[in-house]
Amino acid sequence: GGVGKTTLAQLVYNDEKVEEYFDFKVWVCVSEDFDVVRVTKSLLESVVRDTTSAASKVWESDNLDILRVELKKNSREKRFLFVLDDLWNDNYNDWDELVSPLIDGKPGSSVIITTRQQKVVEMAKTFPIYKLDPLSDEDYWSILSKHALGSDECDASKNTALEEIGRKIARKCGGLPLA
Repeated sequence: GGVGKTTLAQLVYNDEKVEEYFDFKVWVCVSEDFDVVRVTKSLLESVVRDTTSAASKVWESDNLDILRVELKKNSREKRFLFVLDDLWNDNYNDWDELVSPLIDGKPGSSVIITTRQQKVVEMAKTFPIYKLDPLSDEDYWSILSKHALGSDECDASKNTALEEIGRKIARKCGGLPLA
């Protein structure tokens, strides 16, 4: 946690070129309490929010089959980007139930998953996989000094004690930008 997975996904999601490429985009925060019905409803609600109110009543159902059919119908032949942020569930059956309605999306459709768990990556069989590693102490110090001192460079002749303390803080944060 804190290495920047969600931040990176947000940068992609909000990029202008991404906006132009996809017919629609949906962001769902999944977290530890994975419920395929809840996630499917969230996707469906976002996909059909601009349609008539009669169609929008569909997501009030708790029947997963009805929700999946409606999601498939509304995402078919459209290029979509779905972001499933902070996915913890590594149950293949749950994953298959969630993504099976998305198979008929227009070529170029994508699902981005952020997760802390290698088992989730293996279960989802996502490609390509981008593993984010913590920052080096030097890179972390560069970010910290920029935010704390308002510049990229710490003037060593003026702030040696401050730089020493800052570098210790950088090491203690373990390369995690969120820290």
